[in-house]
Amino acid sequence: MNVNANVLKRFVIYMAILTFVMFTIWAFVKSFMNRPPGDYETEVCDIRLKDKLYEKALKAANDALEKSPYHRGAVMCKALVFISQKNYLEADNELSNLINFLEKNLEDDDKTGKGTLAAAYANRGIIKDRNKKYKEALKDYVKALGIDHEAVAGPGLGTVILNYKFKSSSVKERALYLNEQLQLPEDQRVLSIKELDEGQVMHKPGKL
Repeated sequence: MNVNANVLKRFVIYMAILTFVMFTIWAFVKSFMNRPPGDYETEVCDIRLKDKLYEKALKAANDALEKSPYHRGAVMCKALVFISQKNYLEADNELSNLINFLEKNLEDDDKTGKGTLAAAYANRGIIKDRNKKYKEALKDYVKALGIDHEAVAGPGLGTVILNYKFKSSSVKERALYLNEQLQLPEDQRVLSIKELDEGQVMHKPGKL
């Protein structure tokens, strides 16, 4: 009788474990199958971008956009690939199109969308900054901060930003610096310092 009881106990435990494992697997599969079109490919783009596999990242972003033409994460990732490759014209086009789309379609309660819009403005500001269009860059930085200052507050919080080792480490700080310098007479402005600018690095969130 004791042997049968032990066997039954083990059977119940094994079945409980099996049920838990199967439920976990099913939940994972269900969540994967129910993901919006393009989400998986956008995550692949993000991973390839981190690995500096730019062509593969670009292909993943394009695959996502084939499934969902207005996938904002895919457009953002595509723009970041272009920025990483210093293809600033292409990046600017992607970000400008994303900004136009979001401003026309963004719902008031879409916090993620607002963060994406702020990031798009900030990233476009970076492009203008790197191309020495400082007044235009400042406008985009200010716009980004006005939309969602938390999304562009610092590295890894929702956007790609310039990290100046000495001069700036956030969109806000860079905007303040530019504004300060642009108030000075033109011959006194220090808007770019080669030695410091070479220390710029890009920061990107883990989730787009």
